[in-house]
Amino acid sequence: MPRPVSTSGALLTAQAGRFERLDPELPPAESPPDGDVLTAALADGDRVAGVLVRERCEPGSAPSLWSALDVWELHPLLGAAGGVGMDALLREWRRVLDRVTPGPDSACLVIWPSRDAEAVRALLAHGFTPLTALAVRREPAPPGGPDGLAVRRATGRDLEVVLELELAELAYSALVGAAIARPDARAVKRATLARNLERGDPVWLAERDGVVVGLAHCRLLDVQPGSAAGARLPAGRWGYVNCVSVLAEARGAGIGRALAAVAHRELAAAGATGTFLYYNPPNPLASVFWARQGYRPLWTLWELRPAGALR
Repeated sequence: MPRPVSTSGALLTAQAGRFERLDPELPPAESPPDGDVLTAALADGDRVAGVLVRERCEPGSAPSLWSALDVWELHPLLGAAGGVGMDALLREWRRVLDRVTPGPDSACLVIWPSRDAEAVRALLAHGFTPLTALAVRREPAPPGGPDGLAVRRATGRDLEVVLELELAELAYSALVGAAIARPDARAVKRATLARNLERGDPVWLAERDGVVVGLAHCRLLDVQPGSAAGARLPAGRWGYVNCVSVLAEARGAGIGRALAAVAHRELAAAGATGTFLYYNPPNPLASVFWARQGYRPLWTLWELRPAGALR
């Protein structure tokens, strides 16, 4: 790995200006975290930089259900260079990986503004896939759902039905490449959901004829500048839509739309000025559904598995 060096304030300033022009919803660009710094030269003599952070996910943890166990994340500092700078930095990253041996349960990750089309071309050329998008919504909530549908808050007594719905969502997400269906998924999910319900996370269940057919699992988040969330969202209170799941046989009847409407209304009543979520662009259901609910991408999580496949 390269030795750490100081990052360039000029690159960060230029990148902040570029982000502001790309998308007014983006928060101010922040300095990358500590890690190994890469630099690359451009044809005009300018240089770009990036900080490479390696994180290992514990087997049996909740993040292991949507992440490789060994992740290299690159935090680019491209200044105003755009796609040319991204291409140069990814080439340098490939040279770094040539000196290590990534295992099969590994990934390369770059989180980058969704509207930066110049960077998209470079990421695709190096083998990355846009597996996940962080999307935001500011519009008013749409009207409710179909007749005969009741939506209520979940309690600890609903743990098993909540678990089955979230496992169904996990299994479908694994088909389209984002989640990972690990052998211990049921136990990990059950423990996580029990904690979520115990602390009062807002989880709504949709019932039709007394049978639970869908859920919306959400959270409230106060975003502060300088925090991890503050690097991705403007400061303020946000509602996080963690999971919306509808039984396969009940899809297409407006249940998901009704759950989303209730979640948006209740989160706004609790002080949220906007909501955000992560969805998978390759998912043929989520990519259409969330756009219809008023969401649009803010950041795209570009991923490549395994890490050694970087071109």
